[in-house]
Amino acid sequence: MPGIRIDKNYCKGCELCVKACPMQIISMSKEINVKGYFSAKVHEPSKCIGCRICAVTCPDVAIEVLSHGTQFVLFEY
Repeated sequence: MPGIRIDKNYCKGCELCVKACPMQIISMSKEINVKGYFSAKVHEPSKCIGCRICAVTCPDVAIEVLSHGTQFVLFEY
């Protein structure tokens, strides 16, 4: 099962990953990080398909997608 790891201290809260996620499993946290931004968080990790669109979209390289086995590809990069 794929998983998403978001480094909340790198995230600046641009919400690009929230809009890019085809499964709609990323939302904004109510906690403020060390830079003073509301960071992104994964609220339903079991629905992640490992498409990596969130990681590709993130301008701060704050998202890492981990794949354990099958990884679905929605687009050819």
